[in-house]
Amino acid sequence: MSRIESLVLCGARLLGGGLLLSLLAACSSVALKPDPVPAVAPSAASQSPAAPSGSSKQTLSAASADEAPRTDFAAWLAGFRRRALLAGMSEATLDRALDGVQYLPQLIELDRAQPEFNRPVWAYLDRAVSPQRIARGQDRLQEVRPQADAAAERYGVPATVLAAIWGMESDFGANYGQTPVIDALATLAFEGRRGAWAEGELLAALKILQNGDIDRPHMVGSWAGAMGQTQFMPTVFLAYAVDADGDGRRDIWGSMADVMASTANFLAHSGWQPGQPWGLEVQLPPGFDPGRANGEGREGRQTAEQWAAEGVRSVDGSPLPAMPDCGLLLPAGVRGPAFLVGANFRAILRYNNSINYALGVGLLAQALAGGGAVQAPWPRELQPLGRSQMKALQVRLNQLGFDTGVPDGLMGPATRAGLRRYQRSVGLPADGFADQELLDRLLAP
Repeated sequence: MSRIESLVLCGARLLGGGLLLSLLAACSSVALKPDPVPAVAPSAASQSPAAPSGSSKQTLSAASADEAPRTDFAAWLAGFRRRALLAGMSEATLDRALDGVQYLPQLIELDRAQPEFNRPVWAYLDRAVSPQRIARGQDRLQEVRPQADAAAERYGVPATVLAAIWGMESDFGANYGQTPVIDALATLAFEGRRGAWAEGELLAALKILQNGDIDRPHMVGSWAGAMGQTQFMPTVFLAYAVDADGDGRRDIWGSMADVMASTANFLAHSGWQPGQPWGLEVQLPPGFDPGRANGEGREGRQTAEQWAAEGVRSVDGSPLPAMPDCGLLLPAGVRGPAFLVGANFRAILRYNNSINYALGVGLLAQALAGGGAVQAPWPRELQPLGRSQMKALQVRLNQLGFDTGVPDGLMGPATRAGLRRYQRSVGLPADGFADQELLDRLLAP
């Protein structure tokens, strides 16, 4: 999405997640993430469902650039070689990896770009869980059913969930990027804004080459360094990639056994609970306090049985499933659908720290298994805020004493908490959802 590249900028300020493996890669872009998201996932960049991470539109080449940057890059590279040798890389590995490495100036432009507009959750899900994506996913899952089922049995993560992540990250393997990972990470490390993170990922990529898991020409991915069909950053690869087919290599580019097992292994280590659902759509009882809906956070969780005792019901009237530690989520505020989400939703957030992404994975997996779509209507008439508008909202809330942290134009936990406090103070439903109407009220003289 997600898939493991949107972790850096957001990782430092958003939810964080537990693994922090790709903390700095998060705001790049992956298969289906319009929001700045993850803080801990495998991938560092996320895009949209229709344009998986590393799509051809973003594949980079060594375009012309000033001689000064190229000269500086060569000097940086010489210093990096020395540091890599001290870190245990062999001369042979460095020769294979770095001889002919290219500085990619377009990547710097992409890395610094900050989109002004974020798609609302309903527009995101329209693409993530479209009828076409569901049909393609069901066909592709049948093609890899033995490998997906083997990974599901070994790690306790359903095959449909693995397929959903596969679909979100690379459109079921159709597009996982063609940018040379070594070139991409060397460029980011040289540029310096995220230099320490990128150099660490570059060293990890060299270890992968030295281990013989993949060769230099085939180590390709998205422009921010996420690799393979489910978009692992190199550090995540080293920690969680699996040789499931027994050929002595961990190949997340060409071996579907390795792709599925590696993805499942990551989720298992991120807290996936076998036998529990990711979540489900629910109906809230009359008079329910929306301020208690904080499904992605630590506060407000309880058992599904306790929620049921308060009148929370599944949309189809069936009993709530056994979920020992779950919370409510209102991704579009009180005027949109409600979801009860548990440990497995939070495990997906570790892959990509975006509520939209995690919902996309859960709902796509549900559809691939033959389940229904979201029943309650989305408030499509609302006008969500762009980045500059969200920053104006944060500034104003801070001025009024409702702390949202440093204004960055992104809706994270701190902003949601500050917004809820403001909503309570003026008698509004404290759902933490911001639209143009609410911003106008805040800015009114």
